[in-house]
Amino acid sequence: MLKLSDIKLPVDYTEETVKNEIAKKLNIPETAVKSFEFVKLSVDARKKNDVHYNAAVKFSPDNRIVSEKNIINSKKNQKTKAEYASDSRYTIKISGSLKKDFPSPVIVGAGPAGLFCGLVLAQLGLKPVILERGKCVEERQKDVVSFWKTGRLNINSNVQFGEGGAGTFSDGKLNTGTKDVRIKKVLEEFVSHGAPKEILYNSKPHIGTDKLPEAVKNIRKDIIGLGGKVLFEHTLTDIDIRDGVVKGITVKTKSGYERMECENLVLALGHSARDTFEMLVNKKIPVQQKAFSVGVRIEHLQSMINKAQYGSFAGKGKLGAADYKLAVHLENGRGVYTFCMCPGGTVVAAASESGHLVTNGMSEFARNGINSNSALLVGITPDDFGSSEPLAGVELQRKLEKKAFELGGGNYNAPVQRAADFMINKRTVSFGSVVPSYTAGVTMANISECLPEYVTVALKEGIVRLGSRLSGFSDGDAILTAVETRSSSPVRILRDSILESVAVKGLYPCGEGAGYAGGIMSAAVDGIKCAELIAEKAVL
Repeated sequence: MLKLSDIKLPVDYTEETVKNEIAKKLNIPETAVKSFEFVKLSVDARKKNDVHYNAAVKFSPDNRIVSEKNIINSKKNQKTKAEYASDSRYTIKISGSLKKDFPSPVIVGAGPAGLFCGLVLAQLGLKPVILERGKCVEERQKDVVSFWKTGRLNINSNVQFGEGGAGTFSDGKLNTGTKDVRIKKVLEEFVSHGAPKEILYNSKPHIGTDKLPEAVKNIRKDIIGLGGKVLFEHTLTDIDIRDGVVKGITVKTKSGYERMECENLVLALGHSARDTFEMLVNKKIPVQQKAFSVGVRIEHLQSMINKAQYGSFAGKGKLGAADYKLAVHLENGRGVYTFCMCPGGTVVAAASESGHLVTNGMSEFARNGINSNSALLVGITPDDFGSSEPLAGVELQRKLEKKAFELGGGNYNAPVQRAADFMINKRTVSFGSVVPSYTAGVTMANISECLPEYVTVALKEGIVRLGSRLSGFSDGDAILTAVETRSSSPVRILRDSILESVAVKGLYPCGEGAGYAGGIMSAAVDGIKCAELIAEKAVL
């Protein structure tokens, strides 16, 4: 196959359109393009009067008409730069054969870091054991929906805890700034386990909250089929450390506490495992404060975002729902930015502790909801925590979540406010064109009452300045829903160059909760890295 880049396609392109563009660039008959597949596909909306797709493809010519060699050697190709396509598939590389009696590594957490760590270990024949405090994704879905409808929170099975991790109830966004070669491995595994094939080539891939659970379930089945175990409703409560080495763990199950022997323990905790963070600090395992962000969810009409991004092309061809990613640096040194933008999505109740309110956003694969939403966040640093204790950031999160819970009415209703009212510090009494989508009910409020003043001030300035970058962003009818506190971990569990704890051999802090990732893709990649290093220990 050959690869060709820089192909411009109309928003309503068809298979024939693509073949025609390939043929035109190479000056060959369209009938000479036998087949193709996308390698990369992105929307170029920089000029609102010329919104289009940019594509890179792999294609096979019909050798009866023109050969790959002739295309490569043609004068026309000196400009178009067709080249032989390479197989960039990532394979796990270890330095030798593995011991058959190597003890099963134990992984705590079945989010993307834990699942991909477990999958790679299982593929290598090392029979991992994954412990997840929550339930399997099928049961977890029922608990989440029940919470949204009734306000009855299961503290171990919710948007934060359970198989698949917090990303399962977001949008399954897979775009990342990480350039690691393992990214393709993650995407290919998702597709082989049921995710849409489009994630292999879309520049901003997403699976969707409706499709991700099936892929997660299939990954679990694969791990078990390869000899691993996945144990639900198993919560890590203690680690047996002797002479600076992991020897075992204590786990709370439905029937009580049990000890498990363990030599290699991966902590793929997620950013909300606060009780586990406390246990680690009590055991003198080095944990340090880490900067994170605090803010709200902001909602607009998706139709407005589409028009702002695509102009007259909005709603045409294959464009679908538009997204955005915005950031501004304020004069006071703080940053305000959007995160986890969910086109055509919903703001969801995402609490994991009783009496605390947390918001998140999600959208399904089709992204066809009326509203768009995004986290609108203010960066905060340990200087804002008010304490040098390792878990001071956690306590700040709790404080804000408790205030939001009380402001919402103490029943998991979220406090919401029109942007126009927020700007003048006025309690909202009615909605305009945007109706809040939060899944567990809302209370009109003045959300400044549950936010630190430095966050409120930064958000107000940020909304105005971001509105100058995206038309309509600062619209007065936009809805702000408080509070968003779980965009990233407030701690980092310190590790060394071979990803082990700096103080405990055999302990591998991993993924987002440990402070080494910022989304599904980077967490999954970190899990794979840990698996590779553990596998090297098992080499004969």
